Amino acid sequence: MNLLDIRNLSLTLGSSPLLSDINLSIAEGEIVALVGESGSGKSLTALSILGLTPDHARISGEIVLEGRALHTLDDRAMQAVRGRDIGMVFQEPLSALNPVMTIGDQVAEVVRHHQGCSRKDALAAARLALDKAELPAPRFGLDLYPHQLSGGQRQRVAIAMANVLEPRLLIADEATSALDPVNQAKVLDLLCGTARHNKAGLLLIVHDLAVARERADRVVLIRQGCVMETAPAAALANGLSSDYGKALIADAGHWPPPRPTVANNAPVVAETRNVTRLYAGSRKLWGKGPPIRAVDNVNLSVQRGTSIGLIGESGCGKSTLLRALCGLEPVQGGQVLVKGQDWAKASVGEQRALRRRIQPVFQDPGASLDPRWTIARSLSEPLALLDKRPENPDALIAVTLQQVGLDAHFANRLPHQMSGGQRQRVALARALITKPDLIVLDEAVSALDVSVRARILDLLSGLCRDHGIALLFVSHDLEVIRRLTDQVLVMEAGRIVEQGTTETVLASPQHPATQRLVAATPRLNPETEPKA
Repeated sequence: MNLLDIRNLSLTLGSSPLLSDINLSIAEGEIVALVGESGSGKSLTALSILGLTPDHARISGEIVLEGRALHTLDDRAMQAVRGRDIGMVFQEPLSALNPVMTIGDQVAEVVRHHQGCSRKDALAAARLALDKAELPAPRFGLDLYPHQLSGGQRQRVAIAMANVLEPRLLIADEATSALDPVNQAKVLDLLCGTARHNKAGLLLIVHDLAVARERADRVVLIRQGCVMETAPAAALANGLSSDYGKALIADAGHWPPPRPTVANNAPVVAETRNVTRLYAGSRKLWGKGPPIRAVDNVNLSVQRGTSIGLIGESGCGKSTLLRALCGLEPVQGGQVLVKGQDWAKASVGEQRALRRRIQPVFQDPGASLDPRWTIARSLSEPLALLDKRPENPDALIAVTLQQVGLDAHFANRLPHQMSGGQRQRVALARALITKPDLIVLDEAVSALDVSVRARILDLLSGLCRDHGIALLFVSHDLEVIRRLTDQVLVMEAGRIVEQGTTETVLASPQHPATQRLVAATPRLNPETEPKA
């Protein structure tokens, strides 16, 4: 008997069918990858298992977990199932975690709710779960808050919450999309190893075909709410039978059109000179510890029309450097210059003009978009930075949405009405709409499926080629870095430890930090693909 059986699951909201006759099974100790485009119904299938479907949705079919018909249970009964029998790791950890609770209390809350134990015992269980999730003491104390952690670290807290009671079924919805290859491998080792050891099931919702091939036993392809193909994961390297599966594999190997070489004397649009960013040390019994050097004496120069990659393990300082470059965080040493002008010395009016020239795309679109604003309002906000407002802003918004692969009708939606990948495309559209000199992208394609990612990479490459827009691209996906960037810089512990042309650095890494990243990168077809 299978651990989980989904039979003919259909879901309709209003007059729109969102899921149609989904059939999916998971055996004990089996890992099944659910793969599909953004908005295809992957996350909705997972939420249906948990009984967290949208209000007023009409559902038919069966969802059976170890012989128990979950589709017949009311919400009160499902509350006892969630967290105890089924653990869920959501896609956006900053949205899933409570910002005013410590990470220790958040993990312990799951234990106390289901076991009714003391706070002391629950915190002890939380400590063990966080240690397993590669957040060991004393560096990651139970008294830390989510905002004190990097995006990858927050995602590991979410994994600890889902796994603390060792549930029979674990659902991981893009659980490693924010992690660098080294930590991604560790987290996947934890998730997959726990499932195998406990004979539990693991539903791995991913868009990375290489991860699905390396980690899953079977893969289920879903498109527009319908299962298109179910196959052994090894078929992802050898070829799938459905037209949709073949198209996904083709998109996974897509390279953007070549860009012309940028002249050495091209103007510099932004640079950092010996920049140092310090954070206060953690609290100790007697005062505070020494300050943390998140960015340590970093020099970086971005020329017009260039595309530069910035890689490194989670928490190495990449996002901090990007925020300093955008003028969003002060620095304690060195200079941050945009078009030769120092952020720290610019007046309020001058800073406003500088923000027109450099636009960020943040890692977590769910946190960077105002949940009360329509997409049209979010996209129109940056237009205030322009010297002259467009005569027809609605038309510009529609065109920009189409550039990132979204229909114009998305302009009237709210962020919660979109998938994670769709929200990330909106964040990219917001940066593009003012046609800046430099776009700073922090994991801008981490939540995108391979087909949309191929179009976005083409778009970004075209911006460099046709408009001279420079890109500073932070990504944990070394394949994206290899295909999109001309140069790459590697960070470790706040310092640049290796840099050079992308092909040279990734083909022959010299520093141990780079070697670890390259070695841990999953590959869709290891027989033909070069490492990274």
